[in-house]
Formats: sequence, C-alpha cells, structure tokens
Amino acid sequence: MQAKPQRVLSFFDSTCIIVGIIIGAGIYQMAPDIARGAGSWQQLIVLWIVGGLLSFCGALSYTELAAAYREHSGGDYVYLTRAYGRMAGFLFGWTQLLIVRPGDIAVMAFAFATYGRRIWDPLASHAELSQRLFAAAPVLLLTAINIVGVKQGKWTQNCLTLVKAGGLSLVILAAVVMPQKPQVAQPVEDLPWSLALIFVLFTYGGWNEMAYVAAEVKNPKKNIALAMAVGMSGVIVLYLLINGAFLHALGFEGLAASKTPASDMLALILPMSGSTLISLLVCISALGVVNGQIFTGARISYALGGDHRFFTILGRWTPRTSTPVPALAVQGLIAIGLILLFGGYIDVILYTAAAVYAFYMATSLSVIVLRHKEPQQERPYKVPGYPVTPLVFAGVCAFLIYNSIAYAMTFKRTSVVVLAAALTAGIAVYAAEKLTASRGKNLLQGQQTAGSAGC
Repeated sequence: MQAKPQRVLSFFDSTCIIVGIIIGAGIYQMAPDIARGAGSWQQLIVLWIVGGLLSFCGALSYTELAAAYREHSGGDYVYLTRAYGRMAGFLFGWTQLLIVRPGDIAVMAFAFATYGRRIWDPLASHAELSQRLFAAAPVLLLTAINIVGVKQGKWTQNCLTLVKAGGLSLVILAAVVMPQKPQVAQPVEDLPWSLALIFVLFTYGGWNEMAYVAAEVKNPKKNIALAMAVGMSGVIVLYLLINGAFLHALGFEGLAASKTPASDMLALILPMSGSTLISLLVCISALGVVNGQIFTGARISYALGGDHRFFTILGRWTPRTSTPVPALAVQGLIAIGLILLFGGYIDVILYTAAAVYAFYMATSLSVIVLRHKEPQQERPYKVPGYPVTPLVFAGVCAFLIYNSIAYAMTFKRTSVVVLAAALTAGIAVYAAEKLTASRGKNLLQGQQTAGSAGC
C-alpha cells in the first residue's frame, strides 16, 4: 500500500504556516516602493487596507475549497483538475514546479541575502557572487531540514514565525516611544499605482498555502477555516501597524525615499546597533517564508506526480519522514537555479506574477464551477458573499495580470521570455504525455484483441 500524508498539523501549526509565509521580508523590502506608488500617506494606508481585503476575498474562496476537498494534498492542483480537467491541473502543477514556487522561494532568499550580507559578508569584494551564494544557502539548508522529517519542518516554521512576530511587535513599540522625525521633502521617482498594488498583494501572498497541506491538518472541518481567519486578520493588523510605525518615525517622504526603512527607523534610537538588529529580524522573517514555501510547495509537486506518469518520481511519499522527499529535492534544485539565473528579486517577481494571478483567478472561479459541477460535495465552510466575493477577486487578478505583463514588456524584462518559454514547454510536455498514454492504451487493446483471436 502506497504511503500517504498523515494528519499531523495542529491549529497552531496551521496558523504558523499562514502567518509565517505571509510575513516575510516583503514588508521591509517593498514598503518604500509601495509608498512611491501611493503618493500620500492617506493613500498608502488605503492601499494596504484594500490589498488586505482583496487578499481576504481570495482567502475566503480558498478556504471553502480546502475544507471541501480536505482529503487531498495539492490545493489548486486538485481544484483546477476537478473544475476544468486534467490539463488545467497539469499546467498549474507545471508552473508551480518550474516558475511560481521556486520563484517565490528565490525572492525571499534574495531578501535574506541582502540583509544577511550587512551582518557578515566574507565575499564583499565579489558582490554578485556573494548575493547568489547567500541566497542559495538557506534554500539548501531548509530543504534538507524538511527532507529529514515533517516534525523538523513544522517546528522550524513555528519557531521562526514566533520570533518574527515578536520582532515586528518590538519594532512597532520602538516607533511609538521615539520622537517623531520632521518630514524632509526628498525627490523620489514615482511608480505606477497598479505596480504598487501588485507589491502590496505580493506581501500579503501566502494565504492560500493552507490549501496545499489540507490533507495533513487535524480536525480540518474546523481548523482550516479558523487558521485562515486568525492568520489573515493578524497579518492585516500587523502590516497596518508597521506602516504606521514607519510613517511616525520617518514621515511619508522619508519612507518613500528610504531603501531600508526599518533600519533607518531603529537607527534613530540605536545608532550603533539598530541596523544590525533589523537586518537580523529581516533575515529571520525571510527564512520563515522560505521554509514555509518549501514545506507546502513540495505537496503540489507530490500531487502532480501522483497523477502524471512523466512525473511519477515526484509522487513518492516517504513514510519514515512523512515527507515527499523527491519533490522537496527537485523543488530546491530549481529554486537555486533561478537564484543563479536572475540574481535579483524584481525580475523574479515579474517572472512569476502573471502566472500566479492567472491561477489565482481560475481557482477563485472554480468555487462557482464546482458548486454547480459537484453539488453533492460536503462543504463545511461556504464563502460569505457568494458569488460576489470570488468574482471580485477574479476581477482584481485579471487587472494585475495585464499590468504585470505590460510593465515587464515596457522595460523589456527577460523574465517575460523565460515565462513564455516555460509555459510553452509545459503544453508540449502535457501533449507528449497524452500521446504516449494514448499509444500505450492502443497497444494494450491490440494485444488483448490478438489474444482473444488466438483463443
């Protein structure tokens, strides 16, 4: 009997996965760019609130699906296959394997490298090489930890999440007690509002991760929805508080002009050690995201391997460690490959954005499709505001797909070419697999017919 995932994740583990993946280095790394796209502090706060509510719309849709299909690992892969057919599920699994998941891991690994090198960098004279090596190291280490066992992976996630949440709280407290810095107007280059929204939604990204481990959650009828609600609410509050802290300490113009707002803020109180402390906190935050994405992402490849013969090796579950070891290893290697290829986070985001939001849109709409296609399916949780809630999120996704591609094309980013090549290759692989399966079926039928004739 083939080994399968076991229900080992508690409500606390599930919440830590959601919070730990959402709260990464993006809040520190992208806050200035988002401010530049907002134009004023009032619009900045509105942008973060709107981004949180839109993400909540997506999270509510995913929660219904995760609770309904709680016996399956793979999240979107399962929902898209059931709603639209095998090709839709395959293309999701393919893009997650080659594009989205290793790309997301690479973005946070680059954030770790950027701040980690400020603490210690023995290769400072070789900046590009140092950046790549510092980014690849945590991917290699955390992949190895998750291969060792599911307990090691989830304990690592819980510890990193608690430390980063505590660190964020201390940063907010520090901003409250420090005197306000007078605002100094500094010229900054404005960004498109739509790009700022893409960055906001990227920093909120991760709310869908619970769907990928639904088959491993204890008491899934209750804990999936509860963990999603508690995790998302907590993240929105923390993001608004940290932005309020930045604005209080640096002023809007200071935030928009800053490269490292958290470091600049703490330097006002602790000029000698503030930069080092915040760099350490960002590194821990980035590691929490990388570990969580490694943990959940391998479950998508595992589901892909279980259904498609070309990827059978990825569908092997190791009972001793209770992890999909081959999927973890392949995912880690591809992520390290992207790190070596791109060398920076903006190209990686543009590489993944269109694919991410295309499947977000398709999955949110699958809530509507599956209610009609599989009305008999038990749904312990149903999305409020149906069908408006999934339709609103789908509309936002369509808007962001257009803008991410337009922005990438305007600046002739190589990421667009790589993305198109990867998707084309995925269609070709699916066609080849289908053709091989068809020939195998015809051959088997021919053999059976010949055998019958011989009798």
